[in-house]
Amino acid sequence: MELQRTVTREQWLDARLDLLAAEKDLTRHGDRVARLRRELPWVEIDKTYVFEGPEGRVALGDLFGARRQLLVQHFMLGPDWEEGCKGCSYMADHVDGMLVHLAQRDTAFVAVSRAPYARIERFRRRMGWRFPWVSSHGSSFNYDFGVSFTPEQVAAGPLPYNYGEWPLSGEDWPGVSVLFRDEAGRVFHSYSTYGRGVEVMMGAYRMLDLTPLGRGEREDAPNKMEWVRHHDRYEDAPASRPCCAAHDRAAPDSGHRA
Repeated sequence: MELQRTVTREQWLDARLDLLAAEKDLTRHGDRVARLRRELPWVEIDKTYVFEGPEGRVALGDLFGARRQLLVQHFMLGPDWEEGCKGCSYMADHVDGMLVHLAQRDTAFVAVSRAPYARIERFRRRMGWRFPWVSSHGSSFNYDFGVSFTPEQVAAGPLPYNYGEWPLSGEDWPGVSVLFRDEAGRVFHSYSTYGRGVEVMMGAYRMLDLTPLGRGEREDAPNKMEWVRHHDRYEDAPASRPCCAAHDRAAPDSGHRA
């Protein structure tokens, strides 16, 4: 690595103030986008979805608990995968510490995967996570929310993912959705984000963005997250590759590209 030029403290402060102005512009723009997001119209969900969880079958409305809002991580763990996607696991590593704070703002969280619940629970125990995680196996939930695709769709390509035509293959892709439940028990879909939008869950990325080395990801890399591992495999894991393109069911990871 070629080191950055060295300056006096006064010169550094001048440069830092220039950067601060750009950072403030970004923050204000982010506030405007958040307001636009809150102003999106909703879609009422009139379809019945049933999931499998630790206490058996549960309906979509049950996932809210006592909260009005529900954040859903569409976690890539296919029916015959031995372990979850590395990128989705990186996202999930940030969740447990957030749960108590989300609850204070009337918001619940759940991860949803297509794998049968027994397979989900086995992987959850390995990773040491505590957040709620249910199976949509046998349901159209993942397909209706645009994160899973049939073999026929994959073969035909490109996929209708991230509000456009997605050039990469794979039956499962990541996403984050937001649902709202009113006093009458009706459930509404207010928002979903895909591709690099799921970086909203990756707090470690934001911290790395503050450092001189940054994320250490090549702009031309087919998998921007090639350095990411399951948190229990950083010592011995080889370089990763995009699981969805390679259909590696034994050790999948995701590019999570824009």
